[in-house]
Amino acid sequence: MSVQHFLTLLDLDPARLHQLIQRAIEMKALRQAGNQPTPLKGKTLAMIFDKSSTRTRVSFEAGMAQLGGAALFLSPRDTQLGRGEPIEDTARVLSRMVDGIMIRTFSDATLEKFAENSRVPVINGLTDRFHPCQLLADMMTWTENRGEIRGKTVAWIGDGNNMCHSYINAAIQFGYKLRIACPEGYDPDADILANAGDRAEIIRDPMAAAENADLVVTDVWASMGQEEEQKIREKAFARYQVTPALMQQASPDALFMHCLPAHRGEEVAAEVLEGPQSVVWEEAGNRLYAQNALLELLLGQGSAG
Repeated sequence: MSVQHFLTLLDLDPARLHQLIQRAIEMKALRQAGNQPTPLKGKTLAMIFDKSSTRTRVSFEAGMAQLGGAALFLSPRDTQLGRGEPIEDTARVLSRMVDGIMIRTFSDATLEKFAENSRVPVINGLTDRFHPCQLLADMMTWTENRGEIRGKTVAWIGDGNNMCHSYINAAIQFGYKLRIACPEGYDPDADILANAGDRAEIIRDPMAAAENADLVVTDVWASMGQEEEQKIREKAFARYQVTPALMQQASPDALFMHCLPAHRGEEVAAEVLEGPQSVVWEEAGNRLYAQNALLELLLGQGSAG
């Protein structure tokens, strides 16, 4: 039986993604009612972190504990990966000892090579090109607050980065229209954009992109590894802050999301981040439940051996 990985949102079909979102909402309600399910008793998740993290580490580690399993934190400093062991060798060994592997790294090639050599499911905890677990939480948060997102309009304001790429993929899978407002030179990957067809388009003017949008989303202007570009990016993105004025362009009941951490006064005004349309804290908390549903789905396939 082939192993089901979760490297991008395109690895699961739309029907399965919708089921996963509904299961996440159900698991959240069960936990809040004191009826936490423990379907992963005896299961172990290895978590490899090449990039630092708060939400990803805590949500996966806490999630495995809540589901009855265990999580192992692995960094390059603590493993042979940091001493040059080939990715494929580590994958072959680890996947004989654990039931699933989550990787938060830089290169998608590293993630893909690991998955090719793993006997257990591999989950993308973030790479330079994609952040699919965050989109599960975002779609869950939208569904809880507004219901079905199919046919709605989403405005992405800012860099054409890994979050933007995942919003493009989500437009394909969940059926919404995505407007991407980014300065020239900071566009999303052309192939990823083209794959979405008429589901996604670039609109340079952020005010125009936000017009009548149902959801407005942004991210930091300089992602991890781009800190040296901060000053250059501040100039390039000066027009691309999500302000109260921009939110006024959106639908009156529009929501605002941000994957966090946020830089108040840069990509988003404090009044928006802390305002009534913001669901960022709920969104962050839903990482736990969306990933719990994903873990239940993937790690329930089989075990290490």
